[in-house]
Amino acid sequence: MRLLRRTVRALLLEMCPKSDFDLVVYLVAEPEMIRLNEAFLHHKGSTDVITFDYVEKVGQASCLPTSGGRVRPTNDKQGAGPTLLHGEIFVCLDETVSQARRFHTTWQSELVRYIVHGVLHLLSYDDRDARARRRMKGMEDTLVQQLARQFDFGRLRNPEPLHGIEVRGRRTGSIRGVGARGPRLTRGEAAGKTS
Repeated sequence: MRLLRRTVRALLLEMCPKSDFDLVVYLVAEPEMIRLNEAFLHHKGSTDVITFDYVEKVGQASCLPTSGGRVRPTNDKQGAGPTLLHGEIFVCLDETVSQARRFHTTWQSELVRYIVHGVLHLLSYDDRDARARRRMKGMEDTLVQQLARQFDFGRLRNPEPLHGIEVRGRRTGSIRGVGARGPRLTRGEAAGKTS
């Protein structure tokens, strides 16, 4: 789990280098993902990744892509603080294995891809229409490739479902493992996104 935490932290520092972040990534089995998908998104069956965004968008700073594809922090209001990326990402381990076979890649690479996808959703990327999906997929591919050059995904060990990692802070923030728990939102408050 230590390597996965380092990978996620590097991703967050790349995407919003001057921003605060509070992110928990949960690795769950298919039955739990089905439960989450049906309870919060009202979709039948499992999915690969679900993201819950806990930042109130009104008056908050946001991260916007620059022309080079990198993300830069901006403030919507004068005097507002830096962006606070605050959310949870649930990744279905069974889907990582299944999709890795389908796309002839490793489950580790697929796991990182799903986390990148969730972080992009937290940064307001969308995949609801074809154009936005292509833009998001392009950024996702670029980030996974960058992370693969920094980290050996093959060294990620097969984690137990219902474990998570928490990544907080800035460059000096702490990172620690956490146990399993459900999303912080109630059903009525759910703001989940799925791929």
